Parts: sequence; structure tokens; C-alpha cells
Amino acid sequence: MQANGAGQGQDSELSCLNSAQNGESSSSSSSAAVGAHSNGLISSTNNGNSVSTNNGALAGAASGTSSASSASASSSEVGYTMKKKKRLSQSEEDVIRLIGQHLHGLGLNQTVDLLMQESGCRLEHPAATKFRNHVMDGEWDKAENDLNELKALMLSPNAIVRMKFLLLQQKYLEYLEDGKVLDALQVLRGELTPLKYNTDRIHVLSGYLMCSHAEDLRAKAEWEGKGTTSRCKLLDKLQTYLPPTVMLPPRRLQTLLRQAVELQRDRCLYHNTKLDSSLDSVSLLLDHVCSRKQFPCSTQQILTEHCNEVWFCKFSNDGTKLATGSKDTTVIIWQVDPDTHQLKLLKTLEGHAYGVSYLAWSPDDTYLIACGPDDCSELWLWNVQTGELRTKMSQSHEDSLTSVAWNPDGKRFVTGGQRGQFYQCDLDGNLLDSWEGVRVQCLWCLSDGRTVLASDTHQRIRGYNFEDLTDRNIVQEDHPIMSFTVSKNGRLALLNVATQGVHLWDLQDRVLVRKYQGVTQGFYTIHSCFGGHNEDFIASGSEDHKVYIWHKRSELPIAELSGHTRTVNCVSWNPVLPGLMASASDDGTVRVWGPAPFLDTQGLEAFNENCSNMDS
Repeated sequence: MQANGAGQGQDSELSCLNSAQNGESSSSSSSAAVGAHSNGLISSTNNGNSVSTNNGALAGAASGTSSASSASASSSEVGYTMKKKKRLSQSEEDVIRLIGQHLHGLGLNQTVDLLMQESGCRLEHPAATKFRNHVMDGEWDKAENDLNELKALMLSPNAIVRMKFLLLQQKYLEYLEDGKVLDALQVLRGELTPLKYNTDRIHVLSGYLMCSHAEDLRAKAEWEGKGTTSRCKLLDKLQTYLPPTVMLPPRRLQTLLRQAVELQRDRCLYHNTKLDSSLDSVSLLLDHVCSRKQFPCSTQQILTEHCNEVWFCKFSNDGTKLATGSKDTTVIIWQVDPDTHQLKLLKTLEGHAYGVSYLAWSPDDTYLIACGPDDCSELWLWNVQTGELRTKMSQSHEDSLTSVAWNPDGKRFVTGGQRGQFYQCDLDGNLLDSWEGVRVQCLWCLSDGRTVLASDTHQRIRGYNFEDLTDRNIVQEDHPIMSFTVSKNGRLALLNVATQGVHLWDLQDRVLVRKYQGVTQGFYTIHSCFGGHNEDFIASGSEDHKVYIWHKRSELPIAELSGHTRTVNCVSWNPVLPGLMASASDDGTVRVWGPAPFLDTQGLEAFNENCSNMDS
């Protein structure tokens, strides 16, 4: 949008556009002719359509001829052409106006003149143009008078009061900034207050009279100050009350292009990079395409240090470590190289007599809690940094502590099992609260710090509040819930349901959103996960030895990863590195998955590959 410098030239430009649209030969037509002379062109009209001539000769005349016969012949040719010319559709006129607005914003005003003349379109209503110029020039009385002319063009005449309020507010602030306190007071008392609109805002505005200097005013009002920037923002607000046929929404073409890019990314099944809303980061000449080769579908490493079934794996919250738990009674902590994304063994935590079937990192990744299978009554809390055991908790030998979840404060955790144990404890294993008779299968603490979700043996997930000791039903399935996890925003829950597979639930609306296909899920406990940028993807192990990946919106898998030779018990997606994933299997290995190795031809293949292609 042009600022004060556009001034007079803008008047002639848009008068020209009006003349070209309506075929008028008023003073605005002569104004248009003057504006067009800057390009050596004179505008004339023919039945409402504009015809451009060069130095007084018709555009259709043969080069180098100026005889009357040539002009006459050319005139008939042009007339014939104009009769043949197809009338522009509404969408075609819209496109021309959008292009004109964009070019105008780039300062290519003469090009806009020519475009509107040749097309016979009008960039915006003349009344809107006049209003725009008066606002940008700070001629507030004239802008206020323009509102009377615009009122007849508006869908909601009541909006005039709101527009007038915005104009007077700008006028008031500019007077204050200029030190014209009496003038500002007159605007406040004599013009703004009588509108009887938004009295709360008027009270706030009156408080600005106490500002000692201009910088203080701009800071308190969160206002850019008198000038182009604040007036452009004012125009953007005023435009929302005008129909687009009168004045186009600001930067409309950029908005449409940004929406198109975002839609393409949203529909791309393999898009796994940070969303950038800037158009400068993309090419508008090609559709957005992500290759499957950029997705974590290729085995990068096979970790073989465990000597028995690996039951669980989990990346730390900061993505720098991976913890794996095994039937071999050990927990191994792996360090993730930030550059190569390769994993190396950092330390081994030993002594879990029953094996390790579940792991949970504390919110700050200082501690790691390890739980065992159904017959395990112990819970181990390790200090990861020192490798020392801080707490070994066991309330009773008859307990079964198979699941755990950290409170967001990092100072408490809840644990439980299928024999009816459900405890809240501190870091030293001291019992803070307990809930009787809940046979817990899996646990999760919500971000409110009060609510704990627990799946139980009644095929449901209930919410338990340890502060007011209330509980409520949230999810009800028809089959046992073997495990579940919750998205970062706390809205979605991902369930592994016996004999049914992977289900996605909306916890807020308490409805089943989607059932994902492909995975083989019997009565083994399999842990799935959210992953990728914005948690757009879902991954799960399977009893058919594969890892399945789905886009959150699609029930069919976008990838099936082979390599393991027995049931895949758990999948963990790195929360910081969206191209890194790990899976743990009964075959005794942990597989680390990443993008395919780079090939010289990869760029060309990615260019040609369709996002929805299911080829492996």
C-alpha cells in the first residue's frame, strides 16, 4: 500500500480507472489522460471499453502510417476487435483487481493504470479511493465526510459508527503526540463521546492525556505514532467494514497464495519440517512435494547391546537421549549425537530382577522411572546424570507397579497396576495419596497438574482429580485398552486396543476420531506414539514384526517399516529431531530409523514423486 508519497498520482490513477470502467468523459477522463501521458499513452473509451492510442494515433494503425485512410481502416479493425472481445467473467475481474492491488503495493502505479485501462476493470470504488487518500494524508474532516458517501455502499450502515470511532481515535492520538492537548480534548469530548460507542475505550483514551511525552504515549497506547505505519494499520481495520467490491482486503493476493501453500503442505502426507508461513521460503512455480525418502523410513542403526526381548524405548524430552528397557533386567541410556544423529551407549542401569517394561522421563530429564511386568511390585527412580538409584519404591509385595506418569511439576509421580494399586508419591517414594480399587493398565498426567488419566480393566479411560477426589469417565472402548499416550496439547489420546489396533480419541469432545488400519494387535502390550513436527504423525509397533506410520488424518498407513523379526513392542519418535525414530522388539534389538541415505538423484526423484505415493 502506498503512503503519503502516492498522493496526487493516486488520484489521477484511480480516476482513470473509474473512467475506463464507466465510459465517462467527465473531468476524471481528462485526469486519466494526463496520468496516462506519463507512459506516452492517451486513453479514450469505446462503448465503455478503453482503447489505448500512441501519440494520438489509434493503437491498431500500421506502424509508420498517419493517413486518414489508415486511421479509418484501423478504427474499423479496432471496433471489430472490441465487438469480438469476450466480456470478462466475475472471477477474471477479481484476478485482475488482485494483480492490480499487488502491483500497486509494489509501487508500479503506471502499470496498474495500463492494466485497468486495457481490461476495463476498476481497482476500487472512487469513493473508497478518495477515502483512502484522505486517511493516508491525515485529512480527518474530509475522511469523515467520505463516510457519508460510503454509507450507501455498505452492507451494514451501523458500521459507520465504528469506522468513525476508529478515525477519531487516530485523530485524537495524533493531536496528543503533536502536543495539541486542547484539540485532543475537544475530539474526546465533542466528537468521540457523543458517538456513545465503546465507552470503556474512551475511558482508556482519556487516560492518555496524562502522558508526559510522545514516547510515553506510544508505549502506553501500543501505537506506532503519527505517520504511514499507523495509518496503514488504521486503513486495514476500516476496510473490514467495507464490501470487497468497494475496497479490496489488504494484501489479498498474498493471503490467497499463503493459504494455497499451507493447504498443499497440509495435504502432503510426508511433510515433516517446520511450517514457515513466509512466501519467501517457497517457490510458487511448483506444487509442494515432500519425498518419502526424507521421512524416517530407513534403518540407520541396529542397537544390539540388550541380550533379551526389548520391551520399551523412550526418547528424553530434550531429544538428546534414548532409554531402553529389556527383559534382560537392564535399562540402557543412549546418547544422541546432535550432528550425525547416531546413538552411542552412555550408561547401563542394572538390577531390575523382573525386567523393565515401562520407562518415564521426568519433565526436566533429570530422573528416569522404571517399572516392571505384572508380577513386579517395585518401582525404580534413577538419577540419569549420575547413574545413581535415588529411590526404590515398594509399598507391598502383593502390589503390581507396571505403569507410571510424572506430574508436570517434576516433584511428584503417579504409579499403579492391575492388582488395584493407584498411588501418588514424591521423589523419595513417600505415599502422598492413593485411590482404592482402580486396576490400572496405563497412566498419564495432564498439564493442569491435577488430573490423572488411567486406563483400567473395564476397557475405559477415566480422569481422576487427586485434589478434590473426583473422577469421571472419558473414554469407553469395547475391548481392553493395552496402552495409551496423549498429545502435547492434551487434546488427543492414542490407544492401542486389543484385537482392534490403534484408535485416536478426542479427549475434550470424548469421541472416537479415527481407527488406523494395518497394524496387527492381539493381547500383547504395544506402545504407539505421536511424532513429527506438530505431532502430525502416528507410529506404532505390531505383532507382524513391522512398524506402521500414519498421517494423523489418514486411516491408511503411509509407511510400513520392515526389519524386526519378532513383535515390535514400542515405538518412540524423537520430540526434537522429527526425522529420528526408535523401535524396540522381542528380537532383542532396537532399530533407529531416519531418512534414506542421500543420493545424487534424490532431488530429481523428490521433484517427480507424488506425496500420496505408497511405494516403499
